[in-house]
Amino acid sequence: MWERFGLSVMHRLDPERAHMLALAALRTGLTLRPGPVTSPALATELAGMPLPNPIGLAAGFDKNAEALDGLAHAGFGWLEAGAATPRAQPGNPRPRLFRLAEDEAAINRFGFNNEGMEAIAARLAARRRIVPVGLNLGANKDSGDRAGDFSRVLATCGPHVDFATVNVSSPNTERLRDLQGSAALRDLLRRVMETRADLPAPIPVFLKIAPDLSDADLADIAGVAGETGISGIIATNTTTARTGLSSAHAGETGGLSGQPLFEKSTRVLAKLSALSGGRLPLVGTGGIASADQAYAKIRAGASAVQLYTALAYHGLSLVTRIAEGLERRLADDGFANVAEAVGTGRDAWL
Repeated sequence: MWERFGLSVMHRLDPERAHMLALAALRTGLTLRPGPVTSPALATELAGMPLPNPIGLAAGFDKNAEALDGLAHAGFGWLEAGAATPRAQPGNPRPRLFRLAEDEAAINRFGFNNEGMEAIAARLAARRRIVPVGLNLGANKDSGDRAGDFSRVLATCGPHVDFATVNVSSPNTERLRDLQGSAALRDLLRRVMETRADLPAPIPVFLKIAPDLSDADLADIAGVAGETGISGIIATNTTTARTGLSSAHAGETGGLSGQPLFEKSTRVLAKLSALSGGRLPLVGTGGIASADQAYAKIRAGASAVQLYTALAYHGLSLVTRIAEGLERRLADDGFANVAEAVGTGRDAWL
């Protein structure tokens, strides 16, 4: 009841201001819950990283790693902060976040606003070790060496995280998605993996891709992933497509997330699973707002999943509801654990 009341109040505020208030509440511990939901069925691994459950928080929610302790108590099995860039930057002018309530979606054009890698590294170093925490790596808008920016952030923050994600798929930094081309991506990932080799301990490195890629693009990315030895792929980031929307904000520029992204991102996920023969660890994100949708991502090929936009419409209790519902669906279908279900429904999405 209190969560529904809080959401109704938040939805009367500007979306970005509401988000800042939610982070403030998490920092003060007002939303503390018992901790990560787990059980023998839910506990799993992602690229060798043990997770109490497969439900993660996607990057962008806690850009500056301000509320990790509060979020770690909200039921999540893992968290991703960022994106972080070498230097602090303000991002794009406001307004830059729009609710599409009729579509249960959002459009953002933040533009990698963050406090910079030094401030974020200090917070990551000070966090409590409750669940695995990773960092989304980004590049400064005005950088003359964007590929080098990813390595610089990893070198600074890598010693304090459990994994890192190379984000070349945000639509809100001009020409960033050009780095998804095979030659540029190969060079970028090799530089990042060289930096990883110099960290005190090796950590998984993931690549986050866009949903707006052709089958040929996906094949190239899968090939480069194999060549460079990255740990897995997160599928997908937000989309620039606007098909079937009914909200008054549908025409805003930026990346679309939420329910309209679910099918598109899940098809990309399944195609990547098929291209890699199920050998490359994948993370499913985009449009998850229920246990059924999380389960669909897992059966399409995801070893773990991530949420973000749905939290604005359903609150943090959604995490526990999805975890408990996922456990029931695994049992109903005769799977002893999450790993057994991965990829078992892939063909339905191809």
